[in-house]
Amino acid sequence: MSRILVMGASRGIGLETVKSLLDAEHEVVAFSRSAETLNLDSPALQKISGDALNHDDVQIATEKVDVVIQTLGVPLNLNLITGPIDLFSTATQTLIPIMQSKGIQRLIAVTGFGAGDSENAIHCLQKIPFDLVFGRAYSDKSIQEKIIKRSGLNWTIIRPGVLTNSSLISGYRIHQNRNNWRNGIVSRAAVADYIRQILDDPASFETEPVITS
Repeated sequence: MSRILVMGASRGIGLETVKSLLDAEHEVVAFSRSAETLNLDSPALQKISGDALNHDDVQIATEKVDVVIQTLGVPLNLNLITGPIDLFSTATQTLIPIMQSKGIQRLIAVTGFGAGDSENAIHCLQKIPFDLVFGRAYSDKSIQEKIIKRSGLNWTIIRPGVLTNSSLISGYRIHQNRNNWRNGIVSRAAVADYIRQILDDPASFETEPVITS
């Protein structure tokens, strides 16, 4: 089985991905600022606390890994609206040269519906409130996506819709055709399930699907 680094592993999609990968008997490196507090124990789990913006921390976290899964997030607070936000792009600029230097080819990054060219698929009635609340974060996610696409890695960018904490992982839809891109709800567990399924699937390389229920 692969040794997989999950960045942003302490909550949300990252945490669900760690659980899903452990269930599938992969070796997992859980990396976040507070990884040591994760209420998970397994001989296949290594917890590394660190900063995704810190070069030395990322060097340590990427040691002997085969796949990197990037599930970064920012708190839903006033700073999300007032900005500036550059976590996503800066962390990716830190990560990719390290991956390249170590020969780690596989990167799966979770951004969101509204990042990159999926912004054009946002319904006009949703666009104003979306930009007001999430505009700064998603502008930076769009920069993140551009950095990933020119990296030369075997990348997949996953753009989930509105996230829920449901444990339901069946019935979700993968929208590859941009003509079918639309917003919708999807559980974090479902996104994690999809990540597990495409870990080493060449058909998913250089794709940027939207995922909804």
